[in-house]
Amino acid sequence: MKSVRHGGIDCDVHPALPGMAALLPYLDPYWQEQVTVRGIDGLDLSSFPTQMDAHGRADWREAGHKPGSSLELLRRDALDGFGSQLAICNPLYGVLAIYNEHFAAAVARAMNDWITAEWLDREPRLRASITVAAQNAEHAVDEIERRAGDQRFVQVLLLSQDDVPLGNRRYWPIYAAAARHGLTIGVHAGSTYRHAITSNGWPSYYLEDYAAHAQGFQSNLLSLVHEGVFAKFPSLKVVFIESGFTWLPTFMWRANKTWRGVRAEVPWVDRPPSDIIRDHVRFTLQPTDAPPTGADMERVLNQIGSDDMLLFSTDYPHWQFDGDNVWPAGFSDTLKQRVLVDNPRNAYPRLKEALS
Repeated sequence: MKSVRHGGIDCDVHPALPGMAALLPYLDPYWQEQVTVRGIDGLDLSSFPTQMDAHGRADWREAGHKPGSSLELLRRDALDGFGSQLAICNPLYGVLAIYNEHFAAAVARAMNDWITAEWLDREPRLRASITVAAQNAEHAVDEIERRAGDQRFVQVLLLSQDDVPLGNRRYWPIYAAAARHGLTIGVHAGSTYRHAITSNGWPSYYLEDYAAHAQGFQSNLLSLVHEGVFAKFPSLKVVFIESGFTWLPTFMWRANKTWRGVRAEVPWVDRPPSDIIRDHVRFTLQPTDAPPTGADMERVLNQIGSDDMLLFSTDYPHWQFDGDNVWPAGFSDTLKQRVLVDNPRNAYPRLKEALS
């Protein structure tokens, strides 16, 4: 695909779990029996409607299967197709929506064993996120510790719409474990769906739900900065995945303006929030909420004030761009090189050794 230079690092691809039955070999006997007896071995906790065209274009689908469920197609279309030297797998399954925190932890454990055996062990160009059940930080930390020894896991995966904002201290043990092991925190668009995704209540249509996720990311960004996560864990990097990024300039301007007026409330925020965000937070490229012209995008990028914040991603097998061109207009060749390789290397400490 001529639109992408070879050798990039794809920071967001989505291997699809076929369904709960695929996890049975990776669950311990107790949970295997529970899943079978309860009749939920046919349950599908996918967090998005897989039949929509945007969630898998026609030539990226295998008849009768979910988009993203074939390793061969991922090799052909994502790795070879875009010329990526590495790709980070973010398997999305409804672990966070499971009420029973013990079952959620068991499913998260099985997810990590499944992605290891079925994907990482079969394709050396793949890396992955550690799926955790964030309902219980103790369970989440146990899973991080269990998988941290495998350098192919490069981040811990959370969702943008949990029950409380991500700066809340309930998550701090997760951040401590991630920082201790050189793991990045990935925050992907998604929800528990135990509360309305908007501050005004439940929307009627998927389109509303889809657009409203930007609000959740913005709330979490404020929370991470003002609750003091980056003051407590100065080495921590957080990647917002599928959040968009063109909202950043006005967001950072308002965050700085408000902080100047009430900074006595949060003395640990000892410099403008925009500086903290530029140091600690990164954003994947796709899907891009792009303005109409390349000149408009150039202005947005200039207003963001850093060439370090964007990471290359295809969002495979989802299809959010024109044809095969994942680049929005307005990206210079120099910036593309940073977004393709340099920025991912710096955002994910565990990639540096793999690429050295």
